Amino acid sequence: MTLRFAPRSSDCLPLYLVEKSDAALDALPETARAWATRMGFTGALGACLVVPGADGAPEAALVGYGTAESRLRKRFGAAAARSKLPEGTYELATGLDRDALAEFALGWLLEGYRFERYAKQSKPKAQLVAPDGLDATQCEIIAAGEALTRDLINTPAEDMGPDELEAAARALADSHKADITVTTGPALLTDNHPMIHAVGRAAERAPRLIDMRWGDSGPTLTLVGKGVCFDTGGLNLKPGGSMALMKKDMGGAATVLGLAQMIMSLGLKLRLRVLIPTVENAVSGNAFRPGDILTSRKGLTVEINNTDAEGRLVLADALALADEETPDLIISMATLTGAARVAVGPDLSPFYARQPADADAVRKGARAAADPVWEMPLWAPYEAMIEPGIADLDNAPKGGFAGSITAALFLNRFVTETPRYMHFDIYGWNPTAAPARPKGGVGMGARALLDALPELLDL
Repeated sequence: MTLRFAPRSSDCLPLYLVEKSDAALDALPETARAWATRMGFTGALGACLVVPGADGAPEAALVGYGTAESRLRKRFGAAAARSKLPEGTYELATGLDRDALAEFALGWLLEGYRFERYAKQSKPKAQLVAPDGLDATQCEIIAAGEALTRDLINTPAEDMGPDELEAAARALADSHKADITVTTGPALLTDNHPMIHAVGRAAERAPRLIDMRWGDSGPTLTLVGKGVCFDTGGLNLKPGGSMALMKKDMGGAATVLGLAQMIMSLGLKLRLRVLIPTVENAVSGNAFRPGDILTSRKGLTVEINNTDAEGRLVLADALALADEETPDLIISMATLTGAARVAVGPDLSPFYARQPADADAVRKGARAAADPVWEMPLWAPYEAMIEPGIADLDNAPKGGFAGSITAALFLNRFVTETPRYMHFDIYGWNPTAAPARPKGGVGMGARALLDALPELLDL
């Protein structure tokens, strides 16, 4: 997989980003301008044109940079040209501001991503020298973390159950000399993780809680990722169409592992903890049932009104554990609710933040990292919707209103000692192929958070 920049060499071809305007064409070298005019090249976003020299060999490449409006409508639009350009090593010859340069370079790398576990895929042959002014190492690290997330989500549940997700976490821990412990099966009850156990006990593959720690100085950050490796819906069984993409229900876990890899590879000066409750929500004679009342690690009781709202249950026990250490910041990430998709679609990461300053930092990070987010409210008047009366909490309030908000309010109840908490209700899947974002698993929110961490944690 080509997710690295090429070394600089004497035979690099200049690559010009050309906006869709007459002025941009006029600014090109004479030969390139003449060839672009003759070939009808207009600078449309993602278009490309190779300029031949006198001997017919490529002399330069033009890549359409579109208009400001077209770039707003299509992230990484210029990256599409990488798959159209002929084999060769190219060097960016157009100046860009910091954020635009980072987006172009990351898009170029991610355009090289292919999921090849089960079949070989054609890959782009064009390579790029790391542009001047870019932190190339950081860009490559971000691309590698994103690739890890995509690979984990794209792998079907047969090959990515709790055992395999644990193996992926252990491999990551080993590569960065992090400590890792895993609590599995009946030991979850002994160690007081009753809701993780209840959700996963019906599956042949045992439920577990993965706990990874890295770093020995600096502020404390705990990431919690939902690791439901397949979700049948339990006894509230999903219809077939709704079950088809449930291999991605561990997208929160995949995303926090990708983010953790970025943090550790960059050597950020913080103390990181990653908690992943991982289960398969299956159907058997000992599956948890609608109407059951579970007692959580926090001591709160939860009435089960839908076994298909299981992600918040496993996250709740993990969040309660995270809260016991009162880290500087807790962040949970989960493919949690269809309501979030109805609200903002597949591209945006809805998130919830207790502290306005934290939300501001994430929004700034999202703009810089081309990783769009949208803040949703922890709306206190809806608290009554998650209080069924027979138990402290309801895991699936009736009526269907504000489904993402009520899920976030539910999780919020399990973080009582730590003032700063954020939750991301992500989708983790790109339904339609786009530049640098093929159809399939995709990281959401991780790059925004990575960019925001220096402000969030005063690094």
